[in-house]
Amino acid sequence: MTTWKPRKTVGQMVEEAKTRIENLSVEQVETEMARGDVQVVDIRDVRERRKLGFIPGSTHVPRGMLEFWLDPTSHYYTGKVDPTKRIIVYCAGGQRSALAADVLREMGFPNVAHLAVGFTGWAQAGRAVEREPEGRA
Repeated sequence: MTTWKPRKTVGQMVEEAKTRIENLSVEQVETEMARGDVQVVDIRDVRERRKLGFIPGSTHVPRGMLEFWLDPTSHYYTGKVDPTKRIIVYCAGGQRSALAADVLREMGFPNVAHLAVGFTGWAQAGRAVEREPEGRA
């Protein structure tokens, strides 16, 4: 057993990130989606997305590839997300997305927020959930 302790816990990092980013409710995300011109980005693992479904219209960008897929100087750049549009990221419970939104803010994306309660809160609020068609990779 190790006695190492982090200088800063992940919980502390999430709470600090939340002070620097915009934290949205289910209702706020729903309103923005209805207005259009917003990109909702699912950063969960592909297995979470397949098993539980996703917010309709969301784009999947796994958390581990977020910075690489969105940075035009990266060999992994995909162009899947338009940096000039509003970006709302979500994960399962709002912790990974808080960190992700903070990183995107640090990278210079001008209009980023996250769904504070994550996909779990979205689904528990009775909002629409979409699923991948059967047999799709």
